[in-house]
Amino acid sequence: MRRAIFPGSFDPITLGHYDIITRGVTLFDELIIAIGINAEKKYMFSLEERKRFVEEAFAHEKRIRVMTYQGLTVDFCKAVDAEFILRGLRNPADFEFEKAIAHTNRKLSEIETVFLLTSSGKSYISSSIVRDVIRNGGDYTGLVPDTVRWKE
Repeated sequence: MRRAIFPGSFDPITLGHYDIITRGVTLFDELIIAIGINAEKKYMFSLEERKRFVEEAFAHEKRIRVMTYQGLTVDFCKAVDAEFILRGLRNPADFEFEKAIAHTNRKLSEIETVFLLTSSGKSYISSSIVRDVIRNGGDYTGLVPDTVRWKE
């Protein structure tokens, strides 16, 4: 079985993430959306909300599982028997950052990283931009799946 993980904080999941996941799941038998827990990071949405947003967005897709994890991504890959890490690239800066992580992960384990370019109409979307729009009372609904709802 070709199993991959798509790691991230998904605070919140965006249409850019959704694009990569929808296209990426076609490459693997199973895709685990792996929500990382970083105790030093301050999230806008709780872990439970982030997990629910993703689960509801992909409830129709049987080859997608949503899990949470702490620690090294490569250790999580080993724990769930994943051979691949799926990552999305929006721009050259993403590539340079992700390349360094992919090389490190490869040094630590036998894991392969697969990169997909975000569709051109979604390449400007990031979770940090969405959070800024939400904080400032803007209409964020065109940037995230319908399952993401902010309540103050």
